[in-house]
Amino acid sequence: MKFIFEILKGTVMGIANIIPGVSGGTMAVSMGIYDKMIHAVTHLFKEFKKSFMILLPIGIGMLLGIVGLSFVIKWMFRVIPIQTNLLFIGLILGGLPAVWKRVKGVAIRPQHIIGLLVFFALVVFLAAIDGTEGAAVDMSFSVINCFKLLGVGIVAAATMVIPGVSGSMMLMLMGYYNPVVSSVSDFAKAVFSFDIAGIMNGLGILVPFGIGVVIGIFAIAKLIEILLVKCPHVVFWSIIGLILASPIAIVLLNDFSGLNVFHAITAAIALVIGFIIALFLGGDGKDSKKKAA
Repeated sequence: MKFIFEILKGTVMGIANIIPGVSGGTMAVSMGIYDKMIHAVTHLFKEFKKSFMILLPIGIGMLLGIVGLSFVIKWMFRVIPIQTNLLFIGLILGGLPAVWKRVKGVAIRPQHIIGLLVFFALVVFLAAIDGTEGAAVDMSFSVINCFKLLGVGIVAAATMVIPGVSGSMMLMLMGYYNPVVSSVSDFAKAVFSFDIAGIMNGLGILVPFGIGVVIGIFAIAKLIEILLVKCPHVVFWSIIGLILASPIAIVLLNDFSGLNVFHAITAAIALVIGFIIALFLGGDGKDSKKKAA
């Protein structure tokens, strides 16, 4: 049962990582798996069996969320965009109680407030400058494009791991969001239809991007682990700032002009559902409080 729960948590992270304005790292914090996931990544070779068993269900879930449920999420954003956005705002806010437990009872210092304000402003600023894509990028297979995709993967992964910062939004700012998402769905279709040409084309794009993702995750995870040991309360106050700013980012990045009474009621229900889901999936977050003292 625990393995299934971890897959579900990974699925939520995977879905969050493909939605601009929503942070997979925030979802990990909300569900109580963030610090143990970071530890597993940075100690993968030293504690291979233990780390692998932590990362395996999360990885399976993320793959399901990104590849499989991305089609459902695309449909939801097309048919019920307001309710879907409020669902994710609920998921984000539902993580606040788990993070608050990390700082509750600890004297608030100036560096804590500075961390909160700086990272709150960072997320709002990135959303306010309009995360829309510029000119179409060249995704044809070439050595230069492979290095570009490697770099894009590193930046995207590093931002995906940081709570409150949307890796998808960074991809949009770099002009690679739609090309990468389309490549993932096209590759999945090619695999299911045994389209060899489509599979090879997808591999030419996704392999260098995937290598960059792995490099980015390992690099930023080590930095975050050090910060969690050296200044844990500054980290968690910064995360609170990121979480509080994320709903604002979602509102700024989406059009709510068509809101009516029906939308308001159903969106409020979606918000509550998302909040409850985050609380439920983050139920074991209290067990990971060990290093926040």
